Amino acid sequence: MTFATYPSLRDKPVFVTGGASGIGADCVRAFAAQGSKVGFVDIDEGRGVALAEELKGSEGQVAFEPCDLRDIDALKAAFQRLESQVGAAEVLVNNAARDDRHGWQDVTPDYYDERIATNLRHMFFATQAVAPGMIAAGGGSIINFGSNSWWQASGNMPVYTSAKAAVHGMTRSFARDLGPHRIRVNTVVPGWVMTDRQKELWVTEESLKANLERQCIPVPLEPVYLARMVLFLASDDAAMCTANNYMVEAGSI
Repeated sequence: MTFATYPSLRDKPVFVTGGASGIGADCVRAFAAQGSKVGFVDIDEGRGVALAEELKGSEGQVAFEPCDLRDIDALKAAFQRLESQVGAAEVLVNNAARDDRHGWQDVTPDYYDERIATNLRHMFFATQAVAPGMIAAGGGSIINFGSNSWWQASGNMPVYTSAKAAVHGMTRSFARDLGPHRIRVNTVVPGWVMTDRQKELWVTEESLKANLERQCIPVPLEPVYLARMVLFLASDDAAMCTANNYMVEAGSI
């Protein structure tokens, strides 16, 4: 396939959360290939260091900071360190999440709070942290990752689906509040993406076959397709796109 180049992304400071693996890593690679200045955070220090090393010779500048996003003070400090290396973010990709399965009967208040902290809370505070810099720059783009899981009424992870459904409300509220500053806020909705984590934990021949039958395009979704939508929403080509959902799920919903 031949993909687009976005001149407006060259030298653009971009922050990506959960950027060491899966969809996040493809986003980091895609922005680096556009010549962006990419800073990313992840709890997995080994993979983060390896990815930053891999991209040393890329078109763009890449910086990594290890961070547990459940710790908001640590998140803010990591963003400050990234800002000193690549500049104040004009694009934020709120990608980090974990779709751990859990039965509703087993959820405790502590587990519930931890799942919300892992899948929702950090997105709010990451946005809060970068918005002043975007306002000073005259605009920006914030891209939050939702999920097709709650649209499809998926079971076995009710706290995760609750958090992901909430992402959409948060997106639309921030789009309204930040729109006067020419900051766009959107949600990307992935289908079942064939990341290494999914393949290791949940993909079977039977489950993949059932999912492909549900999709209009019966082809496994790869992370690169999500990264391409993120690039578009980050670019000037999407200048009038905000407060909306952008589905990349091959027609499964």
